[in-house]
Amino acid sequence: MYRYAEGKWTIREILIHLIDMERIYGYRMLRFARNDQTILPGFDADKYILLSNANARDISDLLNELEAVRYSTIALLNGFTDEALLQTGIMNGHPVSVRALVYHIAGHELHHMDIIKKRYL
Repeated sequence: MYRYAEGKWTIREILIHLIDMERIYGYRMLRFARNDQTILPGFDADKYILLSNANARDISDLLNELEAVRYSTIALLNGFTDEALLQTGIMNGHPVSVRALVYHIAGHELHHMDIIKKRYL
């Protein structure tokens, strides 16, 4: 339940944030890879955390869910052709490729794991 500063998330909240974000980005990748040109809105991560119930959940349950979501993302990506990875769409007002979303997922996790190591452990 530790927070390194007021308004910062707990480790459980960081984990649920990674889970939520990867699900959302996976959905966006699927839409763009299938050449769906619907403009997709952004989301407010802080509001998602407020309703996540993360701090009442067991940490091992969150880690298992994160692993399951990652396997799902990998399975989705394994089905994409090279052309699908180059497809683009508009997300939160900005053009983005499927490939860029893949890199964002990986980099986002590394960013938060670095924060956990430096600020929490």
